[in-house]
Amino acid sequence: MELSQLDEKSKLVLKEFKERVQDCKLVDPRDEYLLKWLVARSFDIDEAEKMLRASLAWRQANGVDDIVQNWTPPEVIAKYFSLGKLGYDKFGCPVYISAHGQMDLRGILQSVTKKDYMRYQAYMTEKVNQEMREESFRTGKNTACQMTFIADMANLSMRQMTFKPVMETGLEQTKIYEMNYPENLRRIFVINAPKLFTVIYNIMKPFLHQATIDKMRIFGSDKEEWAAALQEEIEPEMLPVHYGGTMVDPDGDPKCPSKFNMGAEVPYSYYLSNSAPVAKDYMETINIIAGAGGWKKLKYKVDVENSILRWEFMTEGGDIGFRVYYKSPEEGIEDLVPFSRIESHLITEEGEIICTRTGKYVIMFDNTFSILRPKKLRYYIAVDPPASGSLPAVVSS
Repeated sequence: MELSQLDEKSKLVLKEFKERVQDCKLVDPRDEYLLKWLVARSFDIDEAEKMLRASLAWRQANGVDDIVQNWTPPEVIAKYFSLGKLGYDKFGCPVYISAHGQMDLRGILQSVTKKDYMRYQAYMTEKVNQEMREESFRTGKNTACQMTFIADMANLSMRQMTFKPVMETGLEQTKIYEMNYPENLRRIFVINAPKLFTVIYNIMKPFLHQATIDKMRIFGSDKEEWAAALQEEIEPEMLPVHYGGTMVDPDGDPKCPSKFNMGAEVPYSYYLSNSAPVAKDYMETINIIAGAGGWKKLKYKVDVENSILRWEFMTEGGDIGFRVYYKSPEEGIEDLVPFSRIESHLITEEGEIICTRTGKYVIMFDNTFSILRPKKLRYYIAVDPPASGSLPAVVSS
């Protein structure tokens, strides 16, 4: 929806929404950006505000604002995850494509932690959004802040989709995208969809906003049908010959692999199971029982503002729940790193936060979700004053 399409009532809602969230640090200061949140919540201003503030909290907790500048994706994802930009559609929106059916998601998810995989999804979405915003500022056209996406499902296999982590991360990715990137898509073309896709789509559908569903066009393997649909909205010169257009690579390849990664089987040498984490000499060790009572809290007193609380840990026996929070006598508990299950049995987990306030910080390891398996935890946690050495001053519990 464009600003020019708003009636007087909607303009007043947008004005009030802008006033309500003027305290927020927005990635895009324009009214067009705020309009996306209102559209996503059918102009219910209370729900739109709730959604936006929740998204800003998610961005802060996951370091999303500067993820493109400060994070480098693991090599295996960069090499084997399929995504690329073809050009622009007839409406001025960038066109992105993924050979989704060709991807070895099963192999990728056995070669990186779930945390890094989800971080990569945020990284790529932010990278695409930055490019769209820059193009929008350059041209003055808001259409550049929405994209057209082509998902080629050719060769989608049951082996890939029945691997539990593939479905779990797919659902989580869908929820995150819907809650944090409203109205990011102008059109979604799903082509070469096998019968298996219907099952997957029905699982995903409850988590999709109706506006997203309305933007989807799903086609089977009839190339004549889906190629015609693509050309209704995308000029032939913006589509590879393989997809019904006229574009070819410099070497004449009709699929244009120079434009986007085509996906392939991930070599077993990348699998994390080949290289279990090794404990460091300076790490402490504790055993955490399974089930009720299976948790450990480490409490740290921070006396200097902007000190850095950092951690490094690994486990034996499986993953572990991890959470970091600030405990204030006046305001209670404030999550700084929300609870998530960390695959620290596959790769050493490292991280840090800046302690902007003095007081008590708590790091919690949680194994209560595990019914049978106790975990051996090896860890090192320290508080570093700004531009100084480390102070591993644990109070414990």
